[in-house]
Amino acid sequence: MNLKNVLTCLLVINLLSCSALPHKSNATADINNVILVIGDGMGPQQVGLLLAYARQAPHSIIKDHITAFDRLMQNGQLSISLTHSADSLVTDSAASATQLATGHLARPEMIGIDQYGNAQENIISKAKRLGKSTGLVSDTRITHATPAAFAAHQAHRSMESEIAEDLLQAEPDVMLSAGLSYWLPESVNHTVYQQHFNGLGKNLKSKRHDQKDLLSAAKNKGYTLAFNKQQLQQAQGKTLGLFADTSMVNGISEAQQQDNPLRQQPTLQEMTQQALSILEKNDQGFFLMVEAGQIDWAGHQNDTGLLLHEMLRINTTLNTLLDWLKDHENTLLIVTADHETGGFGFSYSAGKLADPIYLPGDAFANKHSFQAQFSFGSPTILDRLYQQKLSYNDIFKLFDDLPKQRQTPTELVNIINSNSEFPITEQQAQTILSIEENPLYIQGHKYLGSHKVAKMPVNGAFFPYQADNRANLLAQAVATQQQAVWSTGTHTSTPVYAFIQGSEPTLQPFKKILHHTDLGNLAIQAFKP
Repeated sequence: MNLKNVLTCLLVINLLSCSALPHKSNATADINNVILVIGDGMGPQQVGLLLAYARQAPHSIIKDHITAFDRLMQNGQLSISLTHSADSLVTDSAASATQLATGHLARPEMIGIDQYGNAQENIISKAKRLGKSTGLVSDTRITHATPAAFAAHQAHRSMESEIAEDLLQAEPDVMLSAGLSYWLPESVNHTVYQQHFNGLGKNLKSKRHDQKDLLSAAKNKGYTLAFNKQQLQQAQGKTLGLFADTSMVNGISEAQQQDNPLRQQPTLQEMTQQALSILEKNDQGFFLMVEAGQIDWAGHQNDTGLLLHEMLRINTTLNTLLDWLKDHENTLLIVTADHETGGFGFSYSAGKLADPIYLPGDAFANKHSFQAQFSFGSPTILDRLYQQKLSYNDIFKLFDDLPKQRQTPTELVNIINSNSEFPITEQQAQTILSIEENPLYIQGHKYLGSHKVAKMPVNGAFFPYQADNRANLLAQAVATQQQAVWSTGTHTSTPVYAFIQGSEPTLQPFKKILHHTDLGNLAIQAFKP
């Protein structure tokens, strides 16, 4: 065969290959947008709770039993990622988010700096250098550890006043969350600001210790300020949305208020949707980080009913993102967690056994009934978890607001049993309210500085947020009824899922066991100069 015939054959083969695979044209397209969704505290166990509810709850609100995680698996891939920070078995949110934002190892509680204490460029800075728009969305507060790590550089996550200044200096195009108190001058004049806050209340207090007015500074930088849902929906460009003083409402409250026409606070889904509508106007693309941060808070308090609602909240938000992605195939979507919180799981127990049942199968032809030796849990528990009316935190707020003489075990029983499908007894209430001399006392410590604390019967060192330990004791009181166990009030080292959706060449580097520094670097590298 002469050279001309060889070239002709190669050309025919190439044309046939291309015509046989027309859908591959998008697979090789450059990535224009990167969206990173972080379920704070969302380990495999938390995803498993949502999947169990979707598939097994007799009255699941999830249509067709299909979650957003099912949809992610249909069009993407699943990897796992290790979360540990430098020289530590377990990470906190600040270090983990820093590793995701910069691709560098960090130490616990540091923001935007590496393990040696040096500030590192984050993905927002890289995206801005490439002419892309950037955004941060969180249902905690914008100065909290996770969003902070994507734009700030501070020695400790508690430096939220300084973090607010860093955020303003970094100038993400969209910042939507809570945390208004860190943007107000110490001597805030409500007569000046109240017209803007519209529904946030007259008792807002600054948490700053200076007279810096970051809201005015933001306006001078061209930000539209939004303090409620209506103002957010009208925003068209650069937007700073601060919708609560310290934190957004929790997942139970959000679900209860969803259809209220007077609702002022936007949902996580609404914030995400508006962020997309603003950022997508940039032809050069964008980076967006969305945090479902209160999964972590539910885990710290071992509040299984609240955890379910937080997982439903991220599910709704992810569905919105996946719908948007249908028309934006040049987007890399990463859905992961910074760590797992609480060591959650459903477990079988020696609690009340299920009643015997009759089975038609041949194996039971000569037997009267079947009865398991242990309690393996009825799926109806999932419906009862969904029916919880108040978070554990709100339950104890109600209790603490009572006059001192009414703060009794009987009153606690009444509050809990009115707001939960898993009742407790007065004896259990007495246990929850029992106090002791703090065995972990450290003078001046933010969390361990109280002389008297709730009495933890075992492993007290793993429940260091002592002001909230009554919630953990409540979780222990209802554990047998819920078939739910929690091993800790803090984080675990459990590897987390990383759901990836994007073009096929983009997916290839994710097909291995990762560390969060790998995830961060791969996200950064997806933006080609």
